[in-house]
Amino acid sequence: MSAIVCSHVDKAYGATTVIRDLNLSIEEHEFVVFLGPSGCGKSTLLRMLAGLEDISGGEVSIGGMVVNDLEPGDRGIAMVFQNYALYPHMTIFDNIAFGLKRQKVPAAEIKKRVEAVSRTLGLEPYLGRKPTELSGGQQQRVAIARAMIKTPKVFLFDEPLSNLDAKLRTHMRVEIARLHQSLKTTTVYVTHDQLEAMTLADRIVLLKDGVIEQIGSPAEIYRRPGNLFVAGFIGTPNMNFIEAMVGRKGDGWTLTGAGTVLSLQGGDFDLRHGDRVVLGIRPPDLKTAQAGMGNLLQGTADLIEFHGNDALVTFGSGGKEISALVPARECPELRAAVRYTFDEESIHLFDAETGKSLRKQ
Repeated sequence: MSAIVCSHVDKAYGATTVIRDLNLSIEEHEFVVFLGPSGCGKSTLLRMLAGLEDISGGEVSIGGMVVNDLEPGDRGIAMVFQNYALYPHMTIFDNIAFGLKRQKVPAAEIKKRVEAVSRTLGLEPYLGRKPTELSGGQQQRVAIARAMIKTPKVFLFDEPLSNLDAKLRTHMRVEIARLHQSLKTTTVYVTHDQLEAMTLADRIVLLKDGVIEQIGSPAEIYRRPGNLFVAGFIGTPNMNFIEAMVGRKGDGWTLTGAGTVLSLQGGDFDLRHGDRVVLGIRPPDLKTAQAGMGNLLQGTADLIEFHGNDALVTFGSGGKEISALVPARECPELRAAVRYTFDEESIHLFDAETGKSLRKQ
């Protein structure tokens, strides 16, 4: 059993509380990513699971056993750090085998297990080298191998790819995903990079100021953000936000803001006449408007970023800066007049005061 349960967990440093009444269940074999901005408490929470930080309140259990007072080595976990933490004077073989040697595992068994894990991670050619003779990506694979060889119940990854360049991050992300598919070990992964979270996670735990803002699959969090923070944090390019006033119009609704009046059926949202709301539209959901189309957001293109197949067009509408991600073949000239529209199914509405989603459950 390798399920993880956090019940009313708190963490404080003196008078400063960094984790507040956190409740979370992670299923056996699940890959869960703790995501959030710097200072949100994600690494602190991971270190509490590992036993590297004391728990100020509540309980943490791993495999049905409360581990609050257990030493890290007794929790059945293995942790991969951001800085690799390899011994520079040891060979790669000895780095990987170090934990087994401390446990006095027989030499023949150590050799067998090192070879097996090295084969899995493509490290066989490097076992006789020192860490300084390896690239950053190879060193990170060594750190993962050292964790794997312990056959832990739970893998903990603390921003393991942040020191790598973009190409290596992509490569290692794929390797970690394949490794999880192969081993099926319960995995908790910390990152501030939403692309890593979206591509690796079975579920994302999105944190802010020590509080869970939303838990869900990458698709759920992207398509149905529960509040303005989640909507603004998830998705690249960032979601457009437009403050608007709700009005009643026959069987439908109007939204007045950013120098325009938009018409909606509004059946998916809890709306009232006179409410102040925030309309959210992702840049890929804005489409070039054809003649006669309604619900227009229009202005002058004042910034164009070429992305290859796509272009990000930024324009001003009613004093609000809005971005549209359009196919490169539809990219306008700089300073050209632009007109975009959207399908109602693609929009999000949030209460302007509380920030909570107005989408019906």
